Amino acid sequence: MIGKSTASVIIRETCVAIWEVLHAAVMAQPHKEEWLKIADQFQQSCDFPNCVEAIDGKHIRIKKPIRSGSQYFNYNFFFSFVLFAVCDANYSFRYIDVGSYGSSSDSAVFGHSDFGQMLLNNTLDLPDNTTLPGTTSPAMPFVFVADVAFALGEHLMRPYSSRGLSIARRAFNYRLTRACRVVECAFGILANKWRFLHPPIHLKLETAISAVKAACVLQNFVRERDGYNFEDFLSHSLESHLPSVVRGHRQGAAVREHLTAYFMSPHGALPWQLEAI
Repeated sequence: MIGKSTASVIIRETCVAIWEVLHAAVMAQPHKEEWLKIADQFQQSCDFPNCVEAIDGKHIRIKKPIRSGSQYFNYNFFFSFVLFAVCDANYSFRYIDVGSYGSSSDSAVFGHSDFGQMLLNNTLDLPDNTTLPGTTSPAMPFVFVADVAFALGEHLMRPYSSRGLSIARRAFNYRLTRACRVVECAFGILANKWRFLHPPIHLKLETAISAVKAACVLQNFVRERDGYNFEDFLSHSLESHLPSVVRGHRQGAAVREHLTAYFMSPHGALPWQLEAI
């Protein structure tokens, strides 16, 4: 038998090696042509045009890190760090940020991440604006979808607040929620495939972060190799972040209003959407 310290070193070095070898191969940043393919997949599977990714954050349970105070203590009264993820319509992770304090909000993690900065600075190589299916104008931007914890923006859509909504805005929320479900499903696949994510992780913080990063790239690798089974995402034990509503800006509001109108038009409405809301 090997000693505990030796096993710890092996686990850490193996996880780091998995991340370093697979990251560039299975989690590379998409280029314009690939963004367009992802958008087509979202349109086909989720009926949300010009959508390129869904984003969300999840708590990963851990034991209290040494000398960390309350930094990793979250609103659900347990210790965690955050897995922030950007996911495509095939339930693969396209970007992850792992290790932020459990006390951090989704919007804060997103804003400080490399991905958030690239979106803010328009360096993600997104495709040029294009019209929605069945329309001739105006040209609309490609967008990411998220919950109310994220700020509304030209390239980031979130739901309307739930009070006193018109039928059109309720329909928009329904359509956006359908698109957002892919990242929830991806988290479900991750937790059910890699069972160490169900209980609290009893590893040193750095090793736990490396293990989660390795699991994410392995999920992409296995997805590409073996395909996808529906049962994988039926349940998961990763904790959602508490939504903290943040305000958006005018460009984002204009894009959301146009999508709202489109989802009620003959070209954009779904036959069952009014029954679903």
